[in-house]
Amino acid sequence: MLNYKQLHHFWIVARAGGIVRAAERSGLAPQTLSGQIATFETALGVNLFKRQGRGLVLTETGRMVLDYAEEIFHLGNELEEALRSRATGRAVPFRVGVADVVPKTIAWLLLAPSLDLPEPMRIVCREGKFDTLLGELAIHKLDVVLADRPLPQNMDVRGYSHALGDSTIAFFATPALVATLKKGFPECLDGAPLLLPGAEASVRGPLLRWIEAAHLHPRIVGEFDDSALMRAFAEAGAGVFPSAARVGEQLCRQAGLVHLGDAGGVIETYYAISVERRLTHPAVRAISDAATAPAQRGQAEEI
Repeated sequence: MLNYKQLHHFWIVARAGGIVRAAERSGLAPQTLSGQIATFETALGVNLFKRQGRGLVLTETGRMVLDYAEEIFHLGNELEEALRSRATGRAVPFRVGVADVVPKTIAWLLLAPSLDLPEPMRIVCREGKFDTLLGELAIHKLDVVLADRPLPQNMDVRGYSHALGDSTIAFFATPALVATLKKGFPECLDGAPLLLPGAEASVRGPLLRWIEAAHLHPRIVGEFDDSALMRAFAEAGAGVFPSAARVGEQLCRQAGLVHLGDAGGVIETYYAISVERRLTHPAVRAISDAATAPAQRGQAEEI
């Protein structure tokens, strides 16, 4: 039987990066922590740390154990929070980070299943830069991050990427702007004022390559890290803008924009990034299950 007290002491030392710092943060004596770690290693039959200079570093096995410990204690914190919420009749908080390059309508479509759970959820959305949100996810200030890319392999953040679906990219513009463009698609983009997502958007590179392959020469009049700001400029007639084809009907109906055509082969994929290998938060499971359910898979792949 795993000794969770010893696992907790290991977790404290691993997160602190050493016995002395862990003792300072936890209030426990260094000798206590050192003894607990030694007993834990003996019980498991493995070495979790190795000496490096005057300090300790995790072994490969230690890193694996730390991954599990992170999940175990994060889940324990969620359990306490859920029990407190139930006891007081409050909704369970669902803390979501949305990368600013993800279209807001797409974020709504992906998150909508979390609102249909039997247990009431209170969504707390934070929008920001991808790297910033991953940092908050790593310290458990967020339950999940919605992004247009998976977790980078070279990022010093423990996390797991769960694909939620994708969408072809299409071009839209106001009727007044369309009247000034060349006839036909994609010829209408040649010489047209074009709004582009910023350098952090994963779809930017494929879009530019598609434009180059089509021998088009639009005038890039704006670049935006925030997809909502780019849409606002487009609705004001500043330029043609690319967006997920999945929300094209809504853009045309609500914003009065015109669908010019699709960038064939340019696909934007959306991900839920969590610190858990196995999803445990009910709202995160709901959005993942909705995206992968057989009955909805066709729609999910278009989102």
